[in-house]
Amino acid sequence: MNKIKSIFFLVILCVTSSVNAQDLSLLFEQLDPSVVTIEVVEYKVKDRQLTSTGGLGSGVIINKEGFIITASHVVESANKISVKFQDGTTMPADVISSSTAADVALLKLRVVPPNLKPATVGDSSNSKIGEQILIIGAPRGLEHSLSVGHISRKMDKNMVSNGEVAGFIQTDASINQGNSGGPMFNLKGEVIGIVSFILSNSGGFEGLGFAVDIDTAKKVLFDVNSFWTGFDGVLLSEGLAGVFNTPQKSGVLVQRVTPNSFADKIGLKPGVFQAEILGQNLWLGGDIILSIQGLSCNSPHDLGTIKTQIDNLKVGGQVLIEVLRKGEVITLEANL
Repeated sequence: MNKIKSIFFLVILCVTSSVNAQDLSLLFEQLDPSVVTIEVVEYKVKDRQLTSTGGLGSGVIINKEGFIITASHVVESANKISVKFQDGTTMPADVISSSTAADVALLKLRVVPPNLKPATVGDSSNSKIGEQILIIGAPRGLEHSLSVGHISRKMDKNMVSNGEVAGFIQTDASINQGNSGGPMFNLKGEVIGIVSFILSNSGGFEGLGFAVDIDTAKKVLFDVNSFWTGFDGVLLSEGLAGVFNTPQKSGVLVQRVTPNSFADKIGLKPGVFQAEILGQNLWLGGDIILSIQGLSCNSPHDLGTIKTQIDNLKVGGQVLIEVLRKGEVITLEANL
Protein backbone atom coordinates (compact mmCIF):
# COMPACT_ATOMS: atom_id res chain seq x y z
CA MET A 1 0.00 0.00 0.00
CA ASN A 2 2.81 2.42 0.91
CA LYS A 3 4.48 1.67 -2.42
CA ILE A 4 1.25 2.48 -4.28
CA LYS A 5 0.94 5.78 -2.35
CA SER A 6 4.51 6.70 -3.20
CA ILE A 7 3.91 6.03 -6.90
CA PHE A 8 0.67 8.05 -6.75
CA PHE A 9 2.37 11.08 -5.18
CA LEU A 10 5.24 10.81 -7.65
CA VAL A 11 2.78 10.90 -10.56
CA ILE A 12 1.00 13.93 -9.05
CA LEU A 13 4.34 15.69 -8.56
CA CYS A 14 5.37 15.04 -12.16
CA VAL A 15 2.01 16.27 -13.50
CA THR A 16 2.17 19.40 -11.32
CA SER A 17 5.75 20.15 -12.43
CA SER A 18 4.74 19.66 -16.06
CA VAL A 19 1.81 22.05 -15.69
CA ASN A 20 4.01 24.68 -14.00
CA ALA A 21 6.64 24.37 -16.73
CA GLN A 22 3.97 24.76 -19.39
CA ASP A 23 2.49 27.77 -17.60
CA LEU A 24 5.90 29.47 -17.45
CA SER A 25 6.62 28.79 -21.11
CA LEU A 26 3.33 30.40 -22.13
CA LEU A 27 3.95 33.29 -19.73
CA PHE A 28 7.46 33.79 -21.16
CA GLU A 29 6.04 33.98 -24.70
CA GLN A 30 3.58 36.61 -23.52
CA LEU A 31 6.14 38.76 -21.65
CA ASP A 32 9.26 38.48 -23.80
CA PRO A 33 8.21 41.08 -26.46
CA SER A 34 8.20 43.78 -23.76
CA VAL A 35 11.85 43.11 -22.86
CA VAL A 36 14.63 44.92 -24.75
CA THR A 37 18.41 44.83 -24.86
CA ILE A 38 20.16 48.13 -24.08
CA GLU A 39 23.35 48.70 -26.04
CA VAL A 40 25.47 51.69 -25.00
CA VAL A 41 28.53 53.41 -26.43
CA GLU A 42 30.92 55.41 -24.25
CA TYR A 43 33.40 57.78 -25.88
CA LYS A 44 36.63 58.38 -23.96
CA VAL A 45 39.79 60.32 -24.67
CA LYS A 46 42.92 58.21 -24.12
CA ASP A 47 46.42 59.23 -25.17
CA ARG A 48 44.85 62.19 -27.04
CA GLN A 49 42.77 59.83 -29.15
CA LEU A 50 39.03 59.28 -29.02
CA THR A 51 38.12 55.67 -28.29
CA SER A 52 34.76 54.01 -27.78
CA THR A 53 33.69 51.09 -25.61
CA GLY A 54 30.41 49.24 -25.61
CA GLY A 55 28.20 48.03 -22.78
CA LEU A 56 25.14 45.84 -22.54
CA GLY A 57 22.11 45.69 -20.31
CA SER A 58 18.39 45.02 -20.40
CA GLY A 59 15.20 47.04 -20.04
CA VAL A 60 11.42 46.80 -20.15
CA ILE A 61 8.88 48.75 -22.21
CA ILE A 62 6.22 50.23 -19.92
CA ASN A 63 3.85 52.07 -22.29
CA LYS A 64 2.90 52.70 -25.91
CA GLU A 65 4.60 56.12 -25.84
CA GLY A 66 8.02 54.48 -25.93
CA PHE A 67 9.13 54.77 -22.31
CA ILE A 68 11.53 52.12 -21.01
CA ILE A 69 12.83 51.45 -17.50
CA THR A 70 16.36 50.14 -17.02
CA ALA A 71 19.14 50.33 -14.41
CA SER A 72 20.91 53.65 -13.96
CA HIS A 73 24.37 52.08 -13.99
CA VAL A 74 23.70 50.64 -17.46
CA VAL A 75 23.30 54.08 -19.06
CA GLU A 76 24.84 56.60 -16.63
CA SER A 77 28.02 57.18 -18.68
CA ALA A 78 26.58 56.42 -22.13
CA ASN A 79 27.10 58.85 -24.99
CA LYS A 80 24.84 56.85 -27.27
CA ILE A 81 21.99 54.48 -26.37
CA SER A 82 20.47 51.93 -28.73
CA VAL A 83 17.45 49.80 -27.86
CA LYS A 84 17.21 46.39 -29.49
CA PHE A 85 13.82 44.69 -29.73
CA GLN A 86 12.88 41.03 -29.81
CA ASP A 87 12.67 41.04 -33.62
CA GLY A 88 16.22 42.42 -33.92
CA THR A 89 15.36 45.99 -34.91
CA THR A 90 17.08 48.83 -33.07
CA MET A 91 16.03 52.37 -32.14
CA PRO A 92 17.95 55.24 -30.50
CA ALA A 93 16.82 56.41 -27.06
CA ASP A 94 17.55 59.19 -24.58
CA VAL A 95 17.66 59.27 -20.77
CA ILE A 96 14.67 61.22 -19.42
CA SER A 97 15.32 60.78 -15.69
CA SER A 98 17.70 58.74 -13.59
CA SER A 99 18.61 57.95 -10.01
CA THR A 100 22.03 56.60 -9.17
CA ALA A 101 21.01 55.95 -5.56
CA ALA A 102 18.02 53.79 -6.51
CA ASP A 103 19.79 52.49 -9.65
CA VAL A 104 16.90 53.10 -12.04
CA ALA A 105 16.62 55.18 -15.21
CA LEU A 106 13.80 56.12 -17.56
CA LEU A 107 14.49 56.10 -21.31
CA LYS A 108 12.41 57.48 -24.17
CA LEU A 109 12.62 56.13 -27.72
CA ARG A 110 13.30 58.84 -30.31
CA VAL A 111 11.09 57.01 -32.80
CA VAL A 112 8.17 55.02 -31.44
CA PRO A 113 7.24 51.85 -33.38
CA PRO A 114 3.50 51.27 -33.78
CA ASN A 115 3.65 47.67 -32.57
CA LEU A 116 5.15 48.18 -29.10
CA LYS A 117 4.07 45.61 -26.52
CA PRO A 118 4.45 47.19 -23.09
CA ALA A 119 4.53 45.17 -19.89
CA THR A 120 2.08 45.69 -17.04
CA VAL A 121 3.67 47.59 -14.16
CA GLY A 122 2.66 45.99 -10.86
CA ASP A 123 2.73 46.83 -7.16
CA SER A 124 5.73 45.39 -5.36
CA SER A 125 4.24 46.06 -1.92
CA ASN A 126 1.95 43.07 -2.52
CA SER A 127 4.81 40.66 -3.32
CA LYS A 128 5.72 38.15 -0.63
CA ILE A 129 8.79 36.17 0.42
CA GLY A 130 8.66 32.72 -1.19
CA GLU A 131 6.71 33.95 -4.21
CA GLN A 132 7.95 32.62 -7.56
CA ILE A 133 9.34 35.19 -10.01
CA LEU A 134 10.73 35.34 -13.55
CA ILE A 135 13.60 37.44 -14.87
CA ILE A 136 14.17 38.05 -18.59
CA GLY A 137 17.33 39.69 -19.89
CA ALA A 138 20.63 39.29 -21.70
CA PRO A 139 23.06 37.56 -19.30
CA ARG A 140 26.55 37.50 -20.84
CA GLY A 141 24.97 38.85 -24.04
CA LEU A 142 22.56 35.91 -24.40
CA GLU A 143 19.49 37.96 -25.24
CA HIS A 144 15.96 37.07 -24.08
CA SER A 145 17.15 34.48 -21.59
CA LEU A 146 14.77 33.35 -18.85
CA SER A 147 15.72 32.62 -15.26
CA VAL A 148 13.27 31.54 -12.59
CA GLY A 149 13.49 31.75 -8.82
CA HIS A 150 11.80 33.04 -5.70
CA ILE A 151 11.70 36.17 -3.60
CA SER A 152 14.22 35.48 -0.84
CA ARG A 153 13.90 38.71 1.08
CA LYS A 154 12.58 42.27 0.90
CA MET A 155 14.80 45.00 2.27
CA ASP A 156 15.45 48.73 2.42
CA LYS A 157 18.84 49.99 1.34
CA ASN A 158 20.09 53.16 3.00
CA MET A 159 20.26 55.02 -0.34
CA VAL A 160 17.97 58.06 -0.49
CA SER A 161 16.59 59.31 -3.80
CA ASN A 162 13.72 61.73 -4.36
CA GLY A 163 12.99 61.56 -0.64
CA GLU A 164 12.53 57.80 -0.78
CA VAL A 165 14.67 55.13 0.87
CA ALA A 166 15.24 52.65 -1.95
CA GLY A 167 13.56 49.25 -1.54
CA PHE A 168 15.11 46.08 -2.95
CA ILE A 169 13.95 42.52 -3.59
CA GLN A 170 16.46 39.71 -3.01
CA THR A 171 16.14 36.64 -5.21
CA ASP A 172 17.80 33.29 -5.89
CA ALA A 173 17.00 33.55 -9.62
CA SER A 174 20.20 33.48 -11.68
CA ILE A 175 21.48 36.99 -12.51
CA ASN A 176 24.64 37.79 -14.47
CA GLN A 177 26.20 40.71 -16.34
CA GLY A 178 23.72 41.81 -19.01
CA ASN A 179 20.68 41.12 -16.81
CA SER A 180 21.05 44.58 -15.22
CA GLY A 181 18.03 46.75 -15.92
CA GLY A 182 15.87 43.80 -16.93
CA PRO A 183 12.43 43.19 -15.43
CA MET A 184 11.48 40.90 -12.58
CA PHE A 185 7.95 39.56 -13.18
CA ASN A 186 5.50 37.87 -10.85
CA LEU A 187 3.33 34.98 -12.06
CA LYS A 188 0.59 37.45 -13.05
CA GLY A 189 3.01 38.88 -15.62
CA GLU A 190 3.43 42.17 -13.74
CA VAL A 191 6.76 43.97 -13.37
CA ILE A 192 7.61 44.06 -9.66
CA GLY A 193 11.32 44.90 -9.86
CA ILE A 194 14.24 46.08 -12.01
CA VAL A 195 17.42 43.97 -11.78
CA SER A 196 20.23 45.91 -10.10
CA PHE A 197 23.18 43.96 -8.68
CA ILE A 198 24.54 40.71 -7.21
CA LEU A 199 26.64 39.91 -4.17
CA SER A 200 29.51 37.67 -5.21
CA ASN A 201 33.02 36.69 -4.16
CA SER A 202 33.75 34.92 -7.45
CA GLY A 203 32.32 37.53 -9.82
CA GLY A 204 29.66 35.06 -10.94
CA PHE A 205 26.18 34.46 -9.55
CA GLU A 206 26.15 32.86 -6.09
CA GLY A 207 22.44 32.95 -5.31
CA LEU A 208 22.29 36.55 -4.05
CA GLY A 209 20.68 38.81 -6.63
CA PHE A 210 18.84 42.09 -6.05
CA ALA A 211 16.23 44.10 -7.93
CA VAL A 212 14.96 47.60 -7.15
CA ASP A 213 11.30 47.20 -6.24
CA ILE A 214 8.99 48.77 -8.79
CA ASP A 215 7.28 51.00 -6.20
CA THR A 216 10.60 52.74 -5.56
CA ALA A 217 11.24 53.02 -9.31
CA LYS A 218 7.85 54.67 -9.92
CA LYS A 219 8.26 57.20 -7.11
CA VAL A 220 11.82 58.09 -8.10
CA LEU A 221 11.37 58.30 -11.87
CA PHE A 222 7.96 59.91 -12.25
CA ASP A 223 7.82 62.43 -9.40
CA VAL A 224 10.21 64.72 -11.30
CA ASN A 225 8.89 68.05 -9.99
CA SER A 226 9.36 67.18 -6.34
CA PHE A 227 11.41 69.30 -3.95
CA TRP A 228 13.58 66.22 -3.52
CA THR A 229 14.50 65.96 -7.18
CA GLY A 230 18.11 66.88 -7.77
CA PHE A 231 20.13 65.03 -5.17
CA ASP A 232 20.97 61.52 -4.06
CA GLY A 233 22.14 60.67 -0.57
CA VAL A 234 22.93 57.93 1.91
CA LEU A 235 21.01 57.60 5.16
CA LEU A 236 23.87 57.12 7.62
CA SER A 237 23.72 54.28 10.10
CA GLU A 238 24.58 55.10 13.71
CA GLY A 239 28.06 53.64 13.13
CA LEU A 240 28.68 55.73 10.02
CA ALA A 241 27.30 58.82 11.70
CA GLY A 242 29.91 58.32 14.42
CA VAL A 243 32.66 58.12 11.79
CA PHE A 244 31.59 61.56 10.50
CA ASN A 245 31.15 63.00 14.02
CA THR A 246 27.60 64.15 13.37
CA PRO A 247 25.92 65.90 16.31
CA GLN A 248 23.02 63.44 16.11
CA LYS A 249 22.64 59.68 15.61
CA SER A 250 22.12 59.87 11.85
CA GLY A 251 21.76 62.16 8.82
CA VAL A 252 21.77 62.08 5.01
CA LEU A 253 25.21 62.22 3.40
CA VAL A 254 24.73 64.03 0.06
CA GLN A 255 26.26 62.08 -2.83
CA ARG A 256 25.30 63.92 -6.02
CA VAL A 257 23.55 67.18 -6.84
CA THR A 258 21.95 67.86 -10.22
CA PRO A 259 22.87 71.26 -11.74
CA ASN A 260 20.03 73.85 -11.74
CA SER A 261 17.83 71.68 -9.51
CA PHE A 262 16.25 73.00 -6.31
CA ALA A 263 18.94 71.20 -4.32
CA ASP A 264 21.59 73.03 -6.34
CA LYS A 265 19.89 76.40 -5.96
CA ILE A 266 19.50 76.07 -2.20
CA GLY A 267 23.24 75.35 -2.02
CA LEU A 268 23.63 71.65 -1.17
CA LYS A 269 27.19 70.42 -1.77
CA PRO A 270 27.85 66.93 -3.21
CA GLY A 271 30.70 64.56 -2.39
CA VAL A 272 33.99 65.20 -4.15
CA PHE A 273 35.99 61.98 -3.72
CA GLN A 274 35.10 58.31 -3.31
CA ALA A 275 36.16 55.96 -0.54
CA GLU A 276 35.06 52.67 1.03
CA ILE A 277 33.93 52.94 4.64
CA LEU A 278 32.50 49.99 6.59
CA GLY A 279 31.97 48.12 3.34
CA GLN A 280 30.17 50.97 1.55
CA ASN A 281 31.44 52.99 -1.43
CA LEU A 282 30.65 56.59 -0.57
CA TRP A 283 31.26 60.02 -2.05
CA LEU A 284 32.80 62.06 0.73
CA GLY A 285 33.33 65.77 1.31
CA GLY A 286 29.74 66.82 0.72
CA ASP A 287 27.06 68.10 3.10
CA ILE A 288 25.40 65.92 5.71
CA ILE A 289 21.73 66.91 6.03
CA LEU A 290 20.80 66.96 9.72
CA SER A 291 17.27 68.33 9.54
CA ILE A 292 14.69 69.76 7.15
CA GLN A 293 12.04 72.16 8.41
CA GLY A 294 13.32 71.48 11.92
CA LEU A 295 12.70 67.71 11.68
CA SER A 296 15.77 65.50 12.16
CA CYS A 297 16.80 63.07 9.41
CA ASN A 298 17.39 60.01 11.58
CA SER A 299 15.29 57.25 10.02
CA PRO A 300 13.20 56.32 6.96
CA HIS A 301 10.11 57.24 9.01
CA ASP A 302 11.52 60.73 9.62
CA LEU A 303 12.12 61.17 5.89
CA GLY A 304 8.53 60.16 5.18
CA THR A 305 7.24 62.75 7.65
CA ILE A 306 9.49 65.44 6.18
CA LYS A 307 8.42 64.54 2.63
CA THR A 308 4.76 64.90 3.56
CA GLN A 309 5.40 68.30 5.13
CA ILE A 310 7.38 69.55 2.11
CA ASP A 311 4.77 68.25 -0.34
CA ASN A 312 2.12 70.27 1.52
CA LEU A 313 4.08 73.51 1.18
CA LYS A 314 2.65 76.07 -1.22
CA VAL A 315 4.74 77.68 -3.93
CA GLY A 316 6.85 80.39 -2.30
CA GLY A 317 6.93 78.63 1.06
CA GLN A 318 10.24 78.75 2.89
CA VAL A 319 12.45 75.67 3.07
CA LEU A 320 15.09 75.37 5.80
CA ILE A 321 17.82 72.72 5.61
CA GLU A 322 20.35 72.31 8.41
CA VAL A 323 23.60 70.69 7.25
CA LEU A 324 26.96 69.72 8.65
CA ARG A 325 29.64 71.19 6.36
CA LYS A 326 33.36 70.91 7.16
CA GLY A 327 32.61 70.41 10.84
CA GLU A 328 30.26 73.40 11.09
CA VAL A 329 26.45 73.32 11.33
CA ILE A 330 24.87 75.84 8.94
CA THR A 331 21.33 76.52 7.71
CA LEU A 332 20.42 76.79 4.03
CA GLU A 333 17.30 78.78 3.10
CA ALA A 334 15.25 79.10 -0.07
CA ASN A 335 11.68 79.56 -1.24
CA LEU A 336 9.99 76.58 -2.87
